[in-house]
Amino acid sequence: MDFLPDDYLLITLRLILAALLSGLIGMEREMKKQPAGLRTHLLVGIGACLMMLLSITGFDHFLKNSTGPIQFDPSRIPSYVISGIGFLGAGTIIVHGKSVKGLATAASIWVAAGLGLVVGIGMYYVAVLATFIVLVVLFVLGKLEKKYIPSSKQRQITVIAEDKQESFSKISRAFEDHHLIIIDFRIEDGALYGSKNISKYIFSIEGGETGREMELVKDLQKSTAVIKVIT
Repeated sequence: MDFLPDDYLLITLRLILAALLSGLIGMEREMKKQPAGLRTHLLVGIGACLMMLLSITGFDHFLKNSTGPIQFDPSRIPSYVISGIGFLGAGTIIVHGKSVKGLATAASIWVAAGLGLVVGIGMYYVAVLATFIVLVVLFVLGKLEKKYIPSSKQRQITVIAEDKQESFSKISRAFEDHHLIIIDFRIEDGALYGSKNISKYIFSIEGGETGREMELVKDLQKSTAVIKVIT
């Protein structure tokens, strides 16, 4: 088998396109500070494309040199990719009390794998169209949903704190201790506060009583890592 295959230009195009399209979805997740961002989605897309290329071209030499009857199923490897990618997506799902976060990111990883597969087999239009639809869902529908379908019991608490790895876990644990359910959150990069790097942690919560919310604010303000709490 030659090092450089005859269709190396087509293979190069497919791998680059898979990386580009899955990377676009990953960038949206990266902007929202999700656990799986640009690199994860990009690698998933490239890996899935690679598996599809293996499935449709990797056995050509074996098939050409075989003398007996052969049953060849190019869909077998991709089917394993689709089922196996679920384990990676499950790692992005966060269960916090009664709320579950990260489902959209898990689904986007699954879609990125699908994009890699369809690009790998040469269905370029399908891949580009699917990427466009996914980006519309993540960017546009997400904003419309928050604006026009708000939860009646939903409140927002913003915590400005030091940008440390343990800050988010400590803050979210405080919400759980006061029986306040986090239904959504996002993290925005802050600036320098004196000599400290700070971030803005924005929580959408439901449940609990107003008194518990005030107790939460008092407890958070006691923390040396917390700069300010806004309700």
